[in-house]
Amino acid sequence: MMRLSRSLAAIPAVALVLAAAAQPAAAAGVSGAGMSLAWGIPFAGLLLSIAIMPLVAGHVWHHHYGKIAAGWGVLLVIPFAIVFGPQAAAGEVWHIVLQEYIPFIALLLALYVTGGGVLLKGALVGTPATNTALLAFGTVIASLMGTTGASMLLIRPVLRANAFRKRKTHTFVFFIFLVSNIGGSLTPLGDPPLYLGFLKGVSFFWTTTHLFSEFLTCAIILLAVYYVLDSLAWAREKPVVPDTGAREPLKVEGLVNLALIGVVVAMVLVQGYWRPGDAHLLGETIGIERLVGVAVFLAIAWVSMRLTGTELRVANGFAWGAILEVAKLFAAIFITMAPVLAILRAGSEGAAAPLVAMTTDAAGQPVPWVFFWLSGLLSSFLDNAPTYLVFFNLAGGDPGFLMTQGALTLAAISCGAVFMGANSYIGNAPNFMVKAIVEEYGERMPSFFGYCGWALVFLIPLFVLVTLIFF
Repeated sequence: MMRLSRSLAAIPAVALVLAAAAQPAAAAGVSGAGMSLAWGIPFAGLLLSIAIMPLVAGHVWHHHYGKIAAGWGVLLVIPFAIVFGPQAAAGEVWHIVLQEYIPFIALLLALYVTGGGVLLKGALVGTPATNTALLAFGTVIASLMGTTGASMLLIRPVLRANAFRKRKTHTFVFFIFLVSNIGGSLTPLGDPPLYLGFLKGVSFFWTTTHLFSEFLTCAIILLAVYYVLDSLAWAREKPVVPDTGAREPLKVEGLVNLALIGVVVAMVLVQGYWRPGDAHLLGETIGIERLVGVAVFLAIAWVSMRLTGTELRVANGFAWGAILEVAKLFAAIFITMAPVLAILRAGSEGAAAPLVAMTTDAAGQPVPWVFFWLSGLLSSFLDNAPTYLVFFNLAGGDPGFLMTQGALTLAAISCGAVFMGANSYIGNAPNFMVKAIVEEYGERMPSFFGYCGWALVFLIPLFVLVTLIFF
């Protein structure tokens, strides 16, 4: 750990030297136009820590991942305070915490707790046909209750159904591909990027009508590939199906939690329509509807814990470790990726100008396939919601135009942000949540790079096909 600490301590000096060459920025709301790419070093360091440390120093990572993640956050905040001033640094951190992190983790907590209170009982055996049906069902409901809600609801039944299987890693990987990402592409409730588009004025059913073909193509191909893979694994393994005695019919316990999940979804939708005004908290302005949403989500988590029996949660394998891991790591991710997003928002005036220039042709017209791949590849490692917003604004930011003449460009941005969030564990919050829950059950998941390898083999060729057909 001492050697690691010395390595980390060297970073601020690098960041300061390179950032000093940047133009001065305003204290309130630092502009990405004057920021060097060196400000992305802590974010890159955090990603590499998540990717490499579990492999080379698993014991250290398991016991200290929160401290390591916080260390990368500090390595950004301290140089930021030196260059732009302590007030600007404190303001930026508070902005991220209040406007982004607290609403994010409150929603995630509500869905995690309610999803962990629903128990599917009965003779559910993880055959290729059953597994494919579960993944297909999750893919369909993800647009109705969100990718996070669908993932939290179904990952434990999938784990229990496959408990007797030896070859099952592919099931959890394809679960993330389909249920945690691609399934959320048909409504604003499905995935945060589309919800941001809805808040910006994109009509509720626009994604349903304009992304359905892309969604169906990806879902059918991935489900077919999964069925073949699982059938081959089943044939090779020749598993002995456990004899559980009399076949118990399928039934759902903890129905109150399904109702609470419905309340969560309704509250998310209400936040898009209800605008009661703004509140001011320590110099930051936030919509009252968002504060009410946080309060409702926390209340739902509390009610769920009160109304769900301990026995049911024990039978469901519910524990707090997964949500704590996500909360700690994503706090650091939100803070360290902020400068990267600010540079992207600066467009042609920022250090990412060469990337921005690629989105239009010589005549100044948008190039849909470039929007698809740029928004997608960046969404693979940055939060896909603000990444969507960056490219939405680069495409003009006018929802009326983008839904009509610019429909192909908006579809490309939407598909890129939603689909390619599946390319890494941190591309979309439920990805990491599913990984944490699976590992909490004692099952193995691919490493960070290992998972990206799965995406490279199965998703990237699919996205090339989507590009050729649609964009």
